[in-house]
Amino acid sequence: MSARQKSRRLPPLSGVLVLVMASTGLVVIDITIVAIGLPLISADIGDGASAESVVVTYMVAMGALTQVVGSLSDRWGRRPLFLAGIAVFTLSSLAATVAPDLLWLDVARVVQGAGAAAIMVNGIPLLADRYSGEERNLAIGAWGSFATAAGLLAPVFGGVLAETFGWRAVFAVNLPLGLAAWVLAVRVLPRAPGAADTTETSETSKSPASQGGSGAGRTDWLGSLLLMLGLGTATLLMLRSGDTPWSGQDTAVLLTACVALAAFLAVQLKVPAPTLELRMFGSPAFSGAMLAVLLSRVLTIGGSVYLVLYFSDGLGMSPTGAGLLMPPIFLAQIVMGMVGSKLIGERPPGLVIGSGYALKGAGLAALALLITPDTPWWALVVPLLAWGAGGGIAGAPVMAVAVRVTAPERVGMVAGTVSTLASLGAGVGTAALGAVYALRGGSGAEAVTDGARAVLAGSAALAVVAVLTTVTLVGPRRVPARVPVEEDGDPAPAGK
Repeated sequence: MSARQKSRRLPPLSGVLVLVMASTGLVVIDITIVAIGLPLISADIGDGASAESVVVTYMVAMGALTQVVGSLSDRWGRRPLFLAGIAVFTLSSLAATVAPDLLWLDVARVVQGAGAAAIMVNGIPLLADRYSGEERNLAIGAWGSFATAAGLLAPVFGGVLAETFGWRAVFAVNLPLGLAAWVLAVRVLPRAPGAADTTETSETSKSPASQGGSGAGRTDWLGSLLLMLGLGTATLLMLRSGDTPWSGQDTAVLLTACVALAAFLAVQLKVPAPTLELRMFGSPAFSGAMLAVLLSRVLTIGGSVYLVLYFSDGLGMSPTGAGLLMPPIFLAQIVMGMVGSKLIGERPPGLVIGSGYALKGAGLAALALLITPDTPWWALVVPLLAWGAGGGIAGAPVMAVAVRVTAPERVGMVAGTVSTLASLGAGVGTAALGAVYALRGGSGAEAVTDGARAVLAGSAALAVVAVLTTVTLVGPRRVPARVPVEEDGDPAPAGK
């Protein structure tokens, strides 16, 4: 590796990187920006309870389709799936902008979620096709950091748009951005397998999966339908309000999800070209990376929900004040995500990821020990920074490891698995840690603090599990610290 490569801290800018970051940011923003406009939507075309369906339908559609779309992109090609995703997302945004009633808006959001799945799940494969070695790690890190930043800006951006121009503006803003992304995609993505991207100065990947897809085997339509049914119903169940008593309808949804997912797994063992290749989980490094993805979202999303509740109800802070204490977590995560992406090219991946989770766990444990109804807010800043920094160090390398230990023609499938597990982790984390909170929490500052302390302590314990998992499964003998480079400068094939 040259001195120039060793000193590199950012991936070389390319049209593909700009495209993936911008389009992913558009999808991430749309997850939360619409929630800001719900009161205005409710006042205009629906009541408060039913207006929440505008958020739920988008999340259910996106969660149900990510794995399926990721696998299809391996067979049909990145370029057609990505272009179709942008087109569907943009046109459904137009439909949502002009929606005359709530039913129309909900249908538009389902279609928009399908387009978002195609955009989101192709991000990692496109970067894996365009970059190699350390540059690939840095590109994936930049992608993840930008997505986090977009999530930070979404509530502020959505509030300004909704208050200034009305709720339809939160959908209308997607139109020029989506059109620009589509034009850029047409320009920078190769038109055929192995075609060079004439707009780039660097060589694009010649992977069989690059833009053209593997094309091997028939499409697993039965497995795809079963997975969409299973994940859709599971996502719908996780989005239910924790304040609502469990009902017979909830039981039916749970049984449907379990039966559909069990049938999906059975089908995957029999079909020649499965939607999810279960043999990938035979690689300890891959299984460790996937478990780390799941635990990461449990710790980040689940923990932050109840920490914000402590800020507002335990410390008596205003919503604005409570919100201002959260950005340090995500800003530290953005910065240290790039550091983690750099370190994975120089140190054993399991050690880097495990160190990140150890730092994250230390921050969570410190918060559990420090918080009281009288704790000054400034005493929490350092543990919050440790929490975010640890998540950044661990997060980006996890995705890079998953890509590195997988055959190039299955990167889309891997991206779908990562997205699906991340969504499940967020839902499971919120629900499971909510149960922990319910055992200790309640009304009043003392009860809220006790509940939040229990959640943070439980999250710290899960961080220890994540450390042990990654250090054990993602060991140096399972994943090389560096991607080997052949004499011609091209990366050698990654190990399976």
